[in-house]
Amino acid sequence: MKVPLLDVNAQNLPLGKELQDAFAQVLSSGQFIMGPQVEAFEMECAKLLGVKHALACSSGTDALLLALMALGIGAGDEVIVPTFTFFASAGSIARCGATPVFVDVCPVCFNIDTRKAAAKITGKTKAIMPVHLFGQSCDMDAVRELADQHGLHVIEDCAQAIGSQYKGRSCGSMGDFGAYSFFPSKNLGGFGDGGLLVTNNDELADMARMMRNHGSKPKYYHSVIGGNFRMDTVQAALLRVKSLRYDSYTAGRRNNADYYTRALLQLPGVVQADPAHCKCVDSQRQWLDDNDAAIVLPVAYAHNFPIWNQYTIRVLGAGKRDALKTHLLAYGIGCEVYYPLTMDQQECFAYTDDFCRSDCEVAHQLANEVLSIPIYAELSTQQMEAVVAAISDFLA
Repeated sequence: MKVPLLDVNAQNLPLGKELQDAFAQVLSSGQFIMGPQVEAFEMECAKLLGVKHALACSSGTDALLLALMALGIGAGDEVIVPTFTFFASAGSIARCGATPVFVDVCPVCFNIDTRKAAAKITGKTKAIMPVHLFGQSCDMDAVRELADQHGLHVIEDCAQAIGSQYKGRSCGSMGDFGAYSFFPSKNLGGFGDGGLLVTNNDELADMARMMRNHGSKPKYYHSVIGGNFRMDTVQAALLRVKSLRYDSYTAGRRNNADYYTRALLQLPGVVQADPAHCKCVDSQRQWLDDNDAAIVLPVAYAHNFPIWNQYTIRVLGAGKRDALKTHLLAYGIGCEVYYPLTMDQQECFAYTDDFCRSDCEVAHQLANEVLSIPIYAELSTQQMEAVVAAISDFLA
């Protein structure tokens, strides 16, 4: 049985009539930039995330860039960012003229290691950008403590984590800004690029709104230089249709993650990551050796509410990950490596000094081990059984 890594049609096509009606409303309105549909979507997102202000944006990348610009971060500034992340996190920092300073990550949850982040703070550091990778929150208590100690801004990269929670609070609501993506592969996937920027700070919200529209307020009067970071009206209208089902999309992914964990743990050599080793790489390595681990499953921390944008396993041993990927693809099972290179290894960041790119060994190891398997909400039990069977065959 073939199982795609993602099947957007399985989610979108059943909503065809509602989506067409939403498009027709925008078409007949003749208003294609901003307007009531965008405002309504922003209000609905603010309610979902428990924040005061939500600004619909042209993409998740632009939401990050807008946050940096609104905070006045630019040339000569440094921003702490995990090295194990999608390019937009670091790219947005570089685009505004600042320097990304790359930090290693936790081997259990894949998120930023705040202890290593502390060692990379300098007099030029202006912000920290934690990334809630694969839909699970990072340790925001530690991030906030570090930021408060050093007077840093916090920009939460929630591109993969809309609806995720940390100790009952929505990811994105705990920093100066939170940025989200509605790329089609996301849990709330749109029909092209789209993003969202949220904040609880009235002044920052006003600045971001102005900068989203070329820094104009009122029209044609520009006190600051902004950009064109607006969401298309039709995108907002279509996303409003899907946002009504968001809870069911999340529930489906969480149920699928539970299924994988139960089924895969029955296989020889498969273990689940232990949160007890989050703060100690050496103890984790010894524990994996003691348990003859071949594959490590992801784990949800008890204080988190993850949305499982990805279900990412670690395949231990030189070359084993790539061998499993080849094996799964031969079975027709979709899978992907997120991410084969860390940010400090990217050619375009070679200009940064050794300090900015040092001490990222855990992330380098993960880049050689991680493999994500299908987790989208519409997977059938038969499809997940096929994924498990293919992995079982590989381990036999």
